[in-house]
Amino acid sequence: MRHEPRRDNRGILDPGRLRRQVRFRRRMAAPALRRWVEHYWLIDWDLDEPFEQRVVPHPTVNVVFQAQDGAAEHGEIAGVDTGLFAITLHGVGRVSGVQFRPGGFRPFWRRPVAELTGRRVPITYGPICPGTDDERCARLDELLTSWSPVADPLAAEATALVEEIRADRTVLRVTDFARRRSVSVRRLQRLFLDHVGVGPKWVIRRYRLQEAIEQAAAGPLDWSRVAADLGYADQAHLVREFTAVAGVSPAAYARSLASLRQ
Repeated sequence: MRHEPRRDNRGILDPGRLRRQVRFRRRMAAPALRRWVEHYWLIDWDLDEPFEQRVVPHPTVNVVFQAQDGAAEHGEIAGVDTGLFAITLHGVGRVSGVQFRPGGFRPFWRRPVAELTGRRVPITYGPICPGTDDERCARLDELLTSWSPVADPLAAEATALVEEIRADRTVLRVTDFARRRSVSVRRLQRLFLDHVGVGPKWVIRRYRLQEAIEQAAAGPLDWSRVAADLGYADQAHLVREFTAVAGVSPAAYARSLASLRQ
């Protein structure tokens, strides 16, 4: 089990701009919670002009507390977002968030996680946002501990399967992955919907798309080769899916980042 947060930018569109505009950092949860929690994420800002950030979401549930421009803090459970997530920040504010591991929210929710997909459910607890980073993380630890999660072997199985998909870029098709794991496609689908909130095909496509976004940020590419490597039928298929989710084509996204570096 990891003892420090991941440092990748997977899913964050134009991560350099994000870090120039706001203070963004990740922190680990208390050791007893790490089997379920990927990391805490903290953002603080003091902006002269509004700033929009876009994210291609992971197959994860988040719990988020936000306070902005003196308004009362509000909290919510954010289910897996199957589209592009965009938020506009302005003035002065803070966010304290929990990113669960895929499958990790099921022991807290105790119902099929697909109920939350594409939804946001208000919650009240706090305040979370005021204070130092240590104080904010301690309050998140207290909140999650108060929900009394119980170890669930099926949740652990779902988490491990999604992590394998995330880490192994050769996983391109549900049928091949099910055969590799010696399980039926139907069982994979039931397990993922119940514990992750989306099906295995969606998870595979989302992680491969996030890889395409990371590669686009690296510079000029042979997109036909990238499409083949990531399991798309052809370059046009990759361009359509990239554009549908990210809002711009791969080439346009790469050009926008290159212009910022000049």
